[in-house]
Amino acid sequence: MNDFFEPLTLGKLELPNRLVMAPMTRSRAYGGLVDRSTAAYYAQRASAGLIITEAVQVSEIGQGYIQTPGLHTARQVEAWRAVTDAVHAAGGRIVAQLVHCGRIGHPSLYGDRALPLAPSPIPSGERLFTPDGLLEHPVPKEMTAADIAATIDDFVTAARNAVEAGFDGVELHAANGFLLHQFLADSTNRRTDGYGGSVAGRVRLTVEVAEAVSRAVGPERVGLRISPGITFNGMAEGDTDGLYRALVRALAPTRLAYLHVFEILTRDVTRMIRQEWPGGLVLCPHPTAESFPATPETGRAALAEGVADAVALGTMWLANPDLDARIRAGGPYNEPDPDTFYGGDHRGYTDYATLDDPRPTEVRP
Repeated sequence: MNDFFEPLTLGKLELPNRLVMAPMTRSRAYGGLVDRSTAAYYAQRASAGLIITEAVQVSEIGQGYIQTPGLHTARQVEAWRAVTDAVHAAGGRIVAQLVHCGRIGHPSLYGDRALPLAPSPIPSGERLFTPDGLLEHPVPKEMTAADIAATIDDFVTAARNAVEAGFDGVELHAANGFLLHQFLADSTNRRTDGYGGSVAGRVRLTVEVAEAVSRAVGPERVGLRISPGITFNGMAEGDTDGLYRALVRALAPTRLAYLHVFEILTRDVTRMIRQEWPGGLVLCPHPTAESFPATPETGRAALAEGVADAVALGTMWLANPDLDARIRAGGPYNEPDPDTFYGGDHRGYTDYATLDDPRPTEVRP
């Protein structure tokens, strides 16, 4: 398979093409709520085979950055419904990426000024950007058994909220140094109970979250994202190949709709996952240092090699709302504006030109 424009079925998701819009934090959810500009942003990109939203926190304590959206209050569910309605009206499909950021958080984000949660009390060594400047991530609180149970419940509630808000499914975020990834890695998980120690213990929470969410909304509506070998957010893994082999084998019985791999110079691991995973595989392909950001060319190569069923592109979709049409036409492509990636207004958000509309209407919050 080397054609982006063949249809694909992933669980209950019927994709008209294999071009997936990757999840991208945009930090425009002021007060934790998406708005009409969010609806316009995603609806503009409804020609993607599938849209995966920016990371959406499952609870207040799961938030890791300012101005990011949640799915844990009635107001948030109602706000997201306007987004899903707009995407569906434009003929698209959209899933909510659900995240708990774990130690990548700060008391300033939480009403009770609590410490962020993590598998072990090991700080990230990173900093949080706030309106008051950069703040060091604190030493997080080691999660108790009750904290772990509550977190699983939070993922389940957020998944149910996503379905209520009209999403076609959810993607569980077990990548990029956030909570589930923190449980996976031996550098961040020093627990001696059943959720730590051995590889089997470290993959346990991710598998239990996937199982619980699947029971709640159906596995055919659930995907899961991983990022083998990534060092973002102060992460370091031990045996990456062995860790993800064990995780994929443990996840296989859940029959999730898809597995989403954010690849970072780990094509050998991607090939192993492809062999081990029995279901659909979405790949954000970065096989070499020169392949950032992922492009249609690296995507085609991944499809041709057979390591992916669909390709997730991020920056290309951000800057090109009609990316599918531009690929068919062989370009040209808009240049992304990094200064507008995070926060701000419509500029660099809903004002990128399409081939048919070189001056799109401004959509303000």
